[in-house]
Amino acid sequence: MMPDKELIRKVTEILFKELGYTDAIRFLSLPKERKMESIERHRDWQNTLDKDKFYNDIFAPDTKPE
Repeated sequence: MMPDKELIRKVTEILFKELGYTDAIRFLSLPKERKMESIERHRDWQNTLDKDKFYNDIFAPDTKPE
């Protein structure tokens, strides 16, 4: 497990790279309860997943004809 300082640095870099400055700042400025609501929704969604089906859908070789 990486130290908190390193984790924060990496996550911040990813946020700014993927979201851009404006949306990254917007996300970081959201009230904490809105973030928690989003996390709870995501966890609820994860609980409905079938792990094997999910992994097969993501990692199965592409079988579509070219």
